[in-house]
Amino acid sequence: MHKIIYLILFVSLVLGGYSLYCKSMSVFSSDESNREVVLILDTDIDSDVDDVGTLAMLHTLADEKIVKILGIVVTSDDVYAAQCVDAINHFYSRPDIPIGVEKDIELRHHSKYTKEISEEFDSDLGVGQKLEDATRLYRRLLTEQKDGAVVVVTVGHLTNLKNLLESKPDDISPLSGLELVERKVKLWSCMGGRFPEGKEANFYRPDPQSTVVCVENWSGPVVFAGWEIGNDIITGGEYLKSSLPIHHPVRRGYQLYNDFQGRQSWDQAALLYAVFPTSPYWSIEDKGLCLVAADGSNRWEKGLMRNHGYLIPRMPVDKISQKLDELMVGVYKADDN
Repeated sequence: MHKIIYLILFVSLVLGGYSLYCKSMSVFSSDESNREVVLILDTDIDSDVDDVGTLAMLHTLADEKIVKILGIVVTSDDVYAAQCVDAINHFYSRPDIPIGVEKDIELRHHSKYTKEISEEFDSDLGVGQKLEDATRLYRRLLTEQKDGAVVVVTVGHLTNLKNLLESKPDDISPLSGLELVERKVKLWSCMGGRFPEGKEANFYRPDPQSTVVCVENWSGPVVFAGWEIGNDIITGGEYLKSSLPIHHPVRRGYQLYNDFQGRQSWDQAALLYAVFPTSPYWSIEDKGLCLVAADGSNRWEKGLMRNHGYLIPRMPVDKISQKLDELMVGVYKADDN
């Protein structure tokens, strides 16, 4: 008799977990063709230039009314990072996009391009100017949106996202950060990790504990664009150089970074998936979950069904490179999606 009861309980738990899994994973195949994607970008714009390319894509998609940019969270200790973002936003005639930063950290300058873009292009921000705390910005933006409406794209380390998840009820919302995310966010598209296993910078540098907290506690669907996805997609070369005017912050960023030698497109891949999840660029492995160790290394555990997935190459990389390059210079072709 006891064996029968245990069997019934086990089957109930499995079916219940599978039902939750199916519900959470449905976003991976949902039809978003007629909907504006409501999006928050969390970027570590400083060390690599693919963040600049991602911002350029984001503005192109906003111009086409495909994306609504709620705000940009800057997860960086570069003193010019937020001002660089603001200068790019100004150039694209969106000076009012709110920008949030991590507070009370020591800032330094270590980027090849943030200072130059900040100084050569218009911005309302000055170095050290007061900016909104990233956690409060996250909470405010999520609170203001409809339930299940927001896509979060992270293309850097996860310190600010962790701070959101660990935030408590406050004057903005009576909900905790975990509760806000569960209610408001329909998808987290994360550039991070290596799959099926490995170690990648966004996961381990400089704050691997934030990765552990975010991946273990995120309750909704998350799709990882691993290092191996963007590593073969090269953009920002001669096509970008010849397509943009000389006085352009995106062109300037790629010039300063490596003089248009081309660069991997790790961050752009995560954004492209987030906006066009049903397009044939990649397949998704979703029969398992991502496990993150204390040092930030990760591996994919098959068979344990959860709300995790990671991108797998499908379309030839040269076609994806062309798509990303076009979006980075302001060209959108609907037939490609």
